Amino acid sequence: MRSVKSIILTLLLVMSASVAHADGLFRFGPKVGLTVNELHFNNSTFDGSNKTGWTAGVMTEFKVPVIGIGADLSLMYVRRNSRFMAENSSDVNASNNRDYIEIPLNLRYSFSLPVISNVLLPYVAVGPSVSFLTSRRNIADDFRNKSVDWALNFGIGVQLVKHIDISARYGLGLTKAVKAISDYEEAGIQGKNRYWTISVAYLF
Repeated sequence: MRSVKSIILTLLLVMSASVAHADGLFRFGPKVGLTVNELHFNNSTFDGSNKTGWTAGVMTEFKVPVIGIGADLSLMYVRRNSRFMAENSSDVNASNNRDYIEIPLNLRYSFSLPVISNVLLPYVAVGPSVSFLTSRRNIADDFRNKSVDWALNFGIGVQLVKHIDISARYGLGLTKAVKAISDYEEAGIQGKNRYWTISVAYLF
């Protein structure tokens, strides 16, 4: 049984290596970027403001030949900074700096342009993202960060000389990232992430 498992594992590794080197269909590389995050509350009493954070990790890309369709998957460490406050109140005025492990998966469509496609290849992308909180949950006495956050990403990008991938995407939070506790819990106040991410990756 162990020998069978070893053979299967070896075949899978060989197939993966073959795909990885077949006409550049599968590529990977490091990725870094900046984020601009805002908490969007479901209650007009609370207001969030934009703050800048950062992200770093690795990215993989897969392309289907000829038709321009592909996908990318990333594993990123993300710092999302935000500030929010209650109108006409000094009791709630908090900075919320959160660290996540984010896994975005995007479907892509690339626009092949005559002559210049080897130098410049624009694309659009859309897909889900899940983030796992790695920093503290409690913000203050009144609010708590949620441990898992789902979002839907919409993005545009361009690949330069087939290796440098530059992208900008907007993340629309689907689940609550911040939940009220204490005196505000009965009101059901919650905040969802809204963020821009600008990133650059180098694909081998």
